[in-house]
Amino acid sequence: MRYHNITKDDMLNGDGLRVVLWVAGCSHCCPECQNPITWDPNGGILFDEEAKAELFEELKKDYVSGITFSGGDPLHVRNEGDVTALAREIRMKFPEKTIWLYTGGSWDFVKKREVVRYLDVLVDGEYECAKRDTQLHWRGSSNQRVINVQESLRLGKVVLHCE
Repeated sequence: MRYHNITKDDMLNGDGLRVVLWVAGCSHCCPECQNPITWDPNGGILFDEEAKAELFEELKKDYVSGITFSGGDPLHVRNEGDVTALAREIRMKFPEKTIWLYTGGSWDFVKKREVVRYLDVLVDGEYECAKRDTQLHWRGSSNQRVINVQESLRLGKVVLHCE
């Protein structure tokens, strides 16, 4: 997996202060995407043990609520395995931290993936510039949903995360 940035003390990509991993690779290529530089799966730099250690150091901080996977698309074919393994490890080492994931894919796709076991919140759907709404929390267009993953799995239907 490759990535572009690790953002610390982020307040825009989920509840509380978060660390955000911006992965490289996206096949959705949404018009007017805010991060087109992240589309190329060969872009950015290799996610190595040093980058992982940097993430874990941030997650050790009491005031950090959790991690958000964004990009690019964390569920791009070149990212999914590594993101799943990393989410699994974070869930085991930091069970009190929340894990958010942004993807252009739909809930119906994501709920069949292993990674769903480790997620607290999923923001699904491609960005649609015609549905852009700057008043929305944690998403750019009104077609995207902020989903409470574990509650949705338990009930067998989409349950939206409270804002």
